[in-house]
Amino acid sequence: MRHLLLATALIAAPAAAQGPDYAAAVQADYDRDLGALWDHFHRNPELSFKETRTAARMAQELRKVSGMQATEKVGGTGVVGVLRNGDGPVVLLRADMDGLPVEEKSGLPNASKVRQVGVDGVETPVMHACGHDTHIVGLVATARRLAALKDRWRGTVVFIAQPAEERVGGAAAMLKDGLYSRFPKPQYALAWHVDASRATGKVAASELIQYSSSDSVDIVVPGVGAHGASPNAGKDPVYMASQLVIALQGLVSRERQPLDPAVITVGSFHSGLKHNIISDEARLQVTVRANSEAERKRLLDGIRRVARGIGELNGMPENLMPRVAVPEGTPVTANDPELARRLNAVMVRELGADRVQPFEQKGMGAEDFAYLVAPEHGVKGYYFAVGGTPAAALDAAAKGGPAVPSHHSPLFKIDPEPAVVTGAVAMTAAVLDLLKPGQGSAAAN
Repeated sequence: MRHLLLATALIAAPAAAQGPDYAAAVQADYDRDLGALWDHFHRNPELSFKETRTAARMAQELRKVSGMQATEKVGGTGVVGVLRNGDGPVVLLRADMDGLPVEEKSGLPNASKVRQVGVDGVETPVMHACGHDTHIVGLVATARRLAALKDRWRGTVVFIAQPAEERVGGAAAMLKDGLYSRFPKPQYALAWHVDASRATGKVAASELIQYSSSDSVDIVVPGVGAHGASPNAGKDPVYMASQLVIALQGLVSRERQPLDPAVITVGSFHSGLKHNIISDEARLQVTVRANSEAERKRLLDGIRRVARGIGELNGMPENLMPRVAVPEGTPVTANDPELARRLNAVMVRELGADRVQPFEQKGMGAEDFAYLVAPEHGVKGYYFAVGGTPAAALDAAAKGGPAVPSHHSPLFKIDPEPAVVTGAVAMTAAVLDLLKPGQGSAAAN
């Protein structure tokens, strides 16, 4: 019944207020088989750069779309679909497809039971704890609609199922493997992310910063092993690493301009194997977030400086100084202001003003979509959020009821149907506006 009500609501009122005429077709696709496709992906998540079955299924689904050409193994497990429809601009639509090393405790009947060995060689539970399963199903839904609406657009649409967003490495890997040289290079790149903190049916996009930068920092703190009863005989890396954990926060609380957002979080601290042994090494894993490249650089440089300072404070020789590495990172994701204003207006016109919310950055989440729209590529980007939690659940939480689980939580769950339908309708509307016939832009290569 809820499916019928949603479809009826989207088509009963005038299109300018409630939704375009193809919204019911997106809903029908979800009811017919895309709901089952989401169920399949949710039950079978895969870790970053290990998405082989997911990629194969996405390639299969894209090839079912009339006129689509699909290429697999781009940047490892990435999939690229190309749909051409005469001369016109090129628009790239991106959906990320990897899961997370989290044991699902959502209570859903289709909760993941999967375990997998990641690229780090460690076997973990795997869960779609960030909603990427809705993104890839939404990509298929959008591809179907655009193929069915070829009389309304001219140009080329490139669909990518991207690996390893959670390791902020998949977009860069696809670019390195020729995403912008082997395939039509876009003038525009679009993506959306389901948002558990936003009500279903709602969308929002910034006219500037959408997501923060993110860097994964690994710090090795060497020590000198000894008996726990004789700490003077060694150099305790746990003690030194603990000093470092505290000192790092000074980069945020005492060196940062107070109105410039920044986060340094130590997410992992490992050292030693037994109560009475001072180990010879401690390891920290740190995430660093900023909203500008200048602040990002200041934080990373500061971490290196503080780490060395802790080594010097404790009298460590040069060969035993703390070592800092940054194996993964992504810049700030910022929408092109002009494009964002244009497409936000499209959302208001096509979905209705009541469904388009002002964008508020509620945390410092990050996205490697930033690589696709890096300045050197000359590609204009638009990234928007799509609500994933029923309004009633958000209202209840605001009144002291059950909390809505955050992204990356083992309890994470969103309502996939309105997320997929809203995301696909919004994305289709955006592409139809960018590829309106007669705009006179460059032909697809």
